Amino acid sequence: MRPMRGGGHDRINTCLPDELIVEVFRRLDSKPSHDSSSLVCKRWLALERRSRTSLRIGATGNPDLFVDLLSRRFVNVRHVHIDERLNISLPVHLGSAARWRGGSSSSYNKSEEDGVETNSLSDAGMVALGHGFLKLERLSLVWCSSVSSAGLTSLADKCRLLKSLDLQGCYVGDQGVAAVGQCCKQLEDLNLRFCEGLTDVCLVELASGVGKSLKSLGIAACVKITDTALEAVRLHCKSLESMSLDAESIHNKGVLAVVQGCPGLKVLKLQCINVTDEVLIAVGNCCSYVEILALYTFQRFSDKGLHAIGNGCKKLKNLTLSDCYFLSDKALESIAIGCKELTHLEVNGCHNIGTLGLESIGKSCPRLTELALLYCQRIGKFVLAEIGKGCKFLQALHLVDCSSIGDEAICSIAMGCRNLKKLHIRRCYEIGNKGVVAIGENCRSLTNLSLRFCDRVGDEALIAVSQCSSLQYLNVSGCHQIGNAGLIAIARGCAEITYLDVSVLQNLGDLSLAELGEGCPNLKEIVLSHCRQITDVGLNHLVKNCTMLTSCHMVYCQGITSAGVATVVSSCPNIKKVLVEK
Repeated sequence: MRPMRGGGHDRINTCLPDELIVEVFRRLDSKPSHDSSSLVCKRWLALERRSRTSLRIGATGNPDLFVDLLSRRFVNVRHVHIDERLNISLPVHLGSAARWRGGSSSSYNKSEEDGVETNSLSDAGMVALGHGFLKLERLSLVWCSSVSSAGLTSLADKCRLLKSLDLQGCYVGDQGVAAVGQCCKQLEDLNLRFCEGLTDVCLVELASGVGKSLKSLGIAACVKITDTALEAVRLHCKSLESMSLDAESIHNKGVLAVVQGCPGLKVLKLQCINVTDEVLIAVGNCCSYVEILALYTFQRFSDKGLHAIGNGCKKLKNLTLSDCYFLSDKALESIAIGCKELTHLEVNGCHNIGTLGLESIGKSCPRLTELALLYCQRIGKFVLAEIGKGCKFLQALHLVDCSSIGDEAICSIAMGCRNLKKLHIRRCYEIGNKGVVAIGENCRSLTNLSLRFCDRVGDEALIAVSQCSSLQYLNVSGCHQIGNAGLIAIARGCAEITYLDVSVLQNLGDLSLAELGEGCPNLKEIVLSHCRQITDVGLNHLVKNCTMLTSCHMVYCQGITSAGVATVVSSCPNIKKVLVEK
């Protein structure tokens, strides 16, 4: 990418003002495009840095050093995401440059015992964040365990425009969170999941400081936060729209306080073993705007609570029920009758919910677009017939360990839900070629298909699926009857494939890889583990044309040697991950 030149003159740089070039950079849709633009000339480098609004920093290397360097180069950053689970290498020259400049010891987070640099953001990094990014609006500090209240207090004092703060897994104390409440009066979103050192004191202080602006609050595994903190939320946070609670120390009293004091709640996610039907009844009575409701591992409420939700939450669109052992078909019937706007439903491990409850959803919820049934042993083989008849807009179906669901059910979906785009099936052993063939023949918009460990699915199914030319994701791991014929059909019919998992397919050989290389040039990730018949020859054919490959798993592939691995690495300039064993 270069400025247009005519007669030896740079027409772009001489005619266009800075503001217009910066606006062009802002409209670029990817980081590689930004990086390419910055290499054109020094002016574009400076302007592109001005247009950057977000940064993502990982663990490897020294996050403190990264923050210090980046804050001087990208002055208009508004969103910083630091995740110490991400493995992003620090270029050697950056570390060397910092030492050459004679940086102080505060630029590094070193172990006092051996002086070795670690990969944890420290309070020094927080100070650099505050000084360097005064326009910061969103900050994510995920598992930054070395950050303390002192660092958070320093940042809060400088970044008073902060609107979103994620402290997941940080060991900050009450003082730091209280300082955010005192300084960041525009704060809207706060995530305190796994901040184990916090107590009621910090939330009381925070709620009194940012109560008027706070809209979203997440708390998990904070054992010292009790009902007292939630009562402060009720008192000050009248505009709260989203709350996620995962806590054994929270009881009815605290959740009731929020539900009754924050009638504008739209999102409520609860995993609180001490909460009962009383809370759900209050939600039904007080929170008519609830659109997303997720209930996890509840053993102290019954169909009575879901009946209240069905009666009162008419705008409910997304419902998750996970390990709610005492709910029955009557609970789903109440939801189906009362919540006609339902678009997403997940039922996971609710062993007393069976066929009748799901049939009522099919009959009464025509707007359903996504359905997930996981570990539902009581759901019968004809349960999806009503879904197929009544839910014409269904786009995603997930089935895991539903032992009674077979081909008839999948055929019903295929015939009734022709807009289906995603189908994920795992360990549903009654589903075979017939059902998947029906999907391939009727659901031509399919982009995402996973058939993991479905023993009865073979080449015939994939030959039919090859008619879905928009298919991008395919996982058929453990489908032992699939061989070369099925994969060759996919290679010839589905040129848009970017992800392919064919692990544990014993009948797959080099011919399939050769066809994939010819027909699927956009392939980025492939999993070949435990494919015994694949050799270096097949790999060579695959990577000859699949130069966009970024990830290749070859665990326990006995026919692949070090030469084959070397071929993958040398032929794919974008390769990032190669997994090899035995």
